[in-house]
Amino acid sequence: MWDAKWFSKRNVPDFIQEDLAIRDFIKKKFFNAGIGKIIIERAGKSIRVNIYTARPGLVIGKRGSDIEVLKTEMEQMTDSQININIIPIKKPELDAQIVAEDIAQQLLKRGSFRRILKKTISRSMAGGAQGIKIKVSGRLNGAEIARTEWMKEGRIPLQTLKANICYGFAESNTSYGKIGVKVWIFIEDDFEKKLKQRIAGDPGAAEKAKTSRESTDGKEKVAQDKEESKAGSQAAGDVVETKSVDEVKKVEPDKSDSKVDSSEDKKTVE
Repeated sequence: MWDAKWFSKRNVPDFIQEDLAIRDFIKKKFFNAGIGKIIIERAGKSIRVNIYTARPGLVIGKRGSDIEVLKTEMEQMTDSQININIIPIKKPELDAQIVAEDIAQQLLKRGSFRRILKKTISRSMAGGAQGIKIKVSGRLNGAEIARTEWMKEGRIPLQTLKANICYGFAESNTSYGKIGVKVWIFIEDDFEKKLKQRIAGDPGAAEKAKTSRESTDGKEKVAQDKEESKAGSQAAGDVVETKSVDEVKKVEPDKSDSKVDSSEDKKTVE
């Protein structure tokens, strides 16, 4: 996905080169600031640069001095008016680009890559990620033969289109070679997120969802009442049947007595 918002029929190649130059310049100057992404917007001769960073204090500087220096340098580079917006990232452990750059910085200090990967995975999972996968390749721990190692925790549905998966890539230029780092972080499904946004944006949607839930609950209650009534009627029928059997048993000896009485009457008559 190209993080830019502009349209041009004639100057497309020049604008793309300018965008690349702006991004490379900001990344090299503020590599330790944890910059997740840079969105560039163009309107005529003015350029708006939105910098998403985990450490806005390093980019802003003391009383905004660093931003003013950055603005003047970029205006000299592009020959256009530039506006800079600093947008802080609330959860940097869920941004794959920031995580990849953090791993690359730790590998520069010659730390054990397994320990680094385990720490970053545990931090991201604690931050609310549903899954994370990290892949590193190169001369790991200064080995003579380059290899590829990866660690994974949780679920990473790369073939599911509705899954919101954040991808990041960074390189660590160590003294014994270059090490590449790739990170995939599964945050949540876009379908569920859009559904929540629709309910939050449309006040009637929540009421509709509530009424639908109430209707389903009412239907379930009616079905339960019907089942209970059927069970009650069956129990009542069993009681009636038992009563009728008892009555029959009680009536049977009476009939025998009547027969005996009739036989005695016949004897007396004779």
